[in-house]
Amino acid sequence: MTQEPALQEPYRRGMVVVAHADDAEFSCSGTVAKWCKEGMEVAYVIVTDGSKGTDDRSIAPERLAEMRRQEQISAGKVLGLKEVIFLGYPDAYLQPTLEVRRDITREIRRFRPDILITLNPTRTLSSSYYMGHPDHFAAGEAALSAVFPAARDHLTFPELLKEGLEPHKVREVLVVGHDHPDKWIDVSDSLHIAMQALLEHASQIGPEAVERMKEWRTEAGKEKGLQYAEAFKSILLS
Repeated sequence: MTQEPALQEPYRRGMVVVAHADDAEFSCSGTVAKWCKEGMEVAYVIVTDGSKGTDDRSIAPERLAEMRRQEQISAGKVLGLKEVIFLGYPDAYLQPTLEVRRDITREIRRFRPDILITLNPTRTLSSSYYMGHPDHFAAGEAALSAVFPAARDHLTFPELLKEGLEPHKVREVLVVGHDHPDKWIDVSDSLHIAMQALLEHASQIGPEAVERMKEWRTEAGKEKGLQYAEAFKSILLS
């Protein structure tokens, strides 16, 4: 089982907080598959309902939201997730409000992860083909603010104490999509599972997305002499 950092108890629970169904499959599912294979319990928190992500004008937002929910559940089964939580905020309109922060804090206190993965909260414009999605920035900001200090401090969101949810300290946060990663996780033995999970998002992607996924992991792996890797900015909190 993964030991992070050295000389501490191994991580036993992980959480991934992202804006949309399929965000985690694109960004960190090799790591998630690796963790699940090692026996960790992993939960996803999907913040929005995914109701805007289509060019097909014949699909109603409610229908699309349900399609994407089922696709994410199916992808979670491929990966071996413990559970998938859907917060249901409207797609494309997400902001890092106190309400969003509270709802993510609730899930952190309930599931009590040792390590949490989330999205980069800043628009870097380092890519020549992708500007970033505003929901991603909002979800990343809300998740980081939930980890610290909201989940830790009993006086923040006292209503959660009334729900029986005690404070919890996450030990490490991994941020995906950071311009200066400092942690690379070898996913050479788990990428095939991640690719299968990505293909479950049939309303959003095709086979070309799997090839793109492999290319990204290949580029990241070159940094450390690995076949495939996923890169993160690591923040150690304890």
